[in-house]
Amino acid sequence: MRASLHTGVLEQLGQRIVRGELPVGAVVTLAGLEAELGVSRSVVREVVRVLESIGMVESRQRVGVRVQPAGDWDHFDPRLIRWRLNGPQRGEQLRHLLEVRAAVEPVAARLAAQRADDATTDALAGLASRIHQLGDAGLGTSPEYLAADIAFHGLLLAAGGNPMLASLADAVAEVLSGRTSLGLMPGDPNPKALDHHDAIAQAIRVGDEDAAEYHARAIVMEVWDAVVESDRLAGVPNSSK
Repeated sequence: MRASLHTGVLEQLGQRIVRGELPVGAVVTLAGLEAELGVSRSVVREVVRVLESIGMVESRQRVGVRVQPAGDWDHFDPRLIRWRLNGPQRGEQLRHLLEVRAAVEPVAARLAAQRADDATTDALAGLASRIHQLGDAGLGTSPEYLAADIAFHGLLLAAGGNPMLASLADAVAEVLSGRTSLGLMPGDPNPKALDHHDAIAQAIRVGDEDAAEYHARAIVMEVWDAVVESDRLAGVPNSSK
C-alpha cells in the first residue's frame, strides 16, 4: 500500500512539473505538499528525494523545495521520459529519443557482430522470430509484441559488451512503450521492419558488422519516418530538418 501511494504521489508531482503546473523557480514546502496531497510527511520526503535524484527539484532548509530548470534534469531517467511522453512535450520527446537511438543502436549492432557470444545470438534470433510471428498475425500493438521488441532492443544494446550502451535499455524501452501507448504503433507492422529484425540477428550471428549496422539504422529510420508523417498529418512543424 505504501509503495503504491509513494508511486502515485511521485507520478502526480513529476507530471505537474513536466507540464509546467509547477514552473521553474516555484517553491513548495513539505508541509504544504503534505496538506495538499493528503499523505504523510515521510511519503512526501521520499518523493522529493526521488525528484532530487532526477534533478527536477532542489530542497533547502528554511527555503523549501524549488523546481529546477529542465537543463538540470536527468533526461535519460525512464520516469522523466514517461512523464514527458504523457505530457504536452510528447512529440518532442519522441523525436529526441529517436535521435539518440539513431546515434547508438547502429553502433551497438556493429559491436554485437564483433563480440556477441552464441547464447546471445541465439536469444536475438529467437526474439526476432517472435516479433515477426506476432507482427504477421496483426498483433503489433499487443503486450506480447511490445515485450518481445523491448527485450530484443535491450539485448542488442547489451550484446556488444559496452555497459554504457547497455544502460540506455530502459530509455529505449520507454520510447517503444510510448509509441504503442500513443497509438503510433500499427497493429500490422511494416513488413520491412520485421525483416530488419531478422536480418540484424543473422548479421550478428555471422559477424557481418556492416549489415548489422545497416539493418539497425533502418529500423530506427522506419520509426522516425512514421513519427514525422504523424506530425505532418497533425500539422506539427517538422523539426528534423
